[in-house]
Amino acid sequence: ATLCRFGTENTVAAVKDGLVEAVLQALLRFRAPLDSSDIFATLDHAFPSGPDVRWSTRILSGLAREHELDTALLTMSWHEMNEYELNHFHYSAVVDACTKANLWTKALQLFSDMEHVKVEANEITFNSTISACEKGGEWEKAFQLFSGMAENKLESNTITYSALISACEKGGEWEEALRVFSEMLQRKV
Repeated sequence: ATLCRFGTENTVAAVKDGLVEAVLQALLRFRAPLDSSDIFATLDHAFPSGPDVRWSTRILSGLAREHELDTALLTMSWHEMNEYELNHFHYSAVVDACTKANLWTKALQLFSDMEHVKVEANEITFNSTISACEKGGEWEKAFQLFSGMAENKLESNTITYSALISACEKGGEWEEALRVFSEMLQRKV
């Protein structure tokens, strides 16, 4: 009985994985200019009762990996319209897509939106948003986010400090970069 149940669980997991991959591939076929009704219809058809949060994470991460920011944003809009759960993993994936597209203002907007929808940012979301600011040369915004991490009692790590140092460098703030590097060494990060 255990072997049979295990086999059934594996089969169900494989079917779910296949569905998520099929939806991701369908979404990746759409090209600009995107029609939101096409995206929404694809998602409605695939998930008539709503997606599992892990499926949403995989789809949004896949869209980010493929630099499909507009499709990822429409996918998030579909979640919001249908009142499906969005969490920090979802926001982190889309902020990452903003970072890859060098759209630091959109990353900051998404980060701000999290507070309005009562989704708590974690280290990954903060780091992704700090990296977006770094790519945009917005060292002051990066520092504001860094301060927010401390206020939220979140741990800074090598990714955080590297993005901050790079943001300072791009902003011509070499003294700040040295101060951040010194703090990083002092904290043994």
